[in-house]
Amino acid sequence: MKIYTKTGDSGETSLFSGKRVSKSNSRIKAYGTVDELNSFIGLLKDSINDELISKDLLLIQNNLFVLGSILASDINNNKLDSIEESDITDIEKLIDEMEKELPRLKNFLIPGGNVIVSYCQVCRTITRRTERICVELSKDEEIDLKLIIYLNRLSDYFFILSRFLSKKLDIIEIKWKGRKKI
Repeated sequence: MKIYTKTGDSGETSLFSGKRVSKSNSRIKAYGTVDELNSFIGLLKDSINDELISKDLLLIQNNLFVLGSILASDINNNKLDSIEESDITDIEKLIDEMEKELPRLKNFLIPGGNVIVSYCQVCRTITRRTERICVELSKDEEIDLKLIIYLNRLSDYFFILSRFLSKKLDIIEIKWKGRKKI
């Protein structure tokens, strides 16, 4: 089987139902951005030398495939996996465990200081963009609110992970002090 089908050459693609839509459709933007996020998480995971965090990231990647498949379906498809409350609470538990080891944050942080920490921040911002696209989609079409909640928690996870890895790798967090203090 060839990877190219030529069916998307006119700027349209198919949802799981077979319905043809423009590649600029909000649903396509949403699951395309989930795919982009998943790729960056793979890059982050491949850069980290921590088995436990890598395992957590793999679980997140699996959840993002679930999320993407839901977004790629324009009908309520009971055969698809779904994002569950437990997926959200699992992310919250990971955040809470890491946050226990971090000093209280009193400033905004400037992303950077280490490539791995920067990858976390890139994942955070792509997650935020994905969330915004899903919120936009929810204005026109019915989508499960748990998808948006999961993405919201996931962006928090990547922020805390960046701080946690900064501490673990002994990287000084770059605090934003405003323009007058540069």
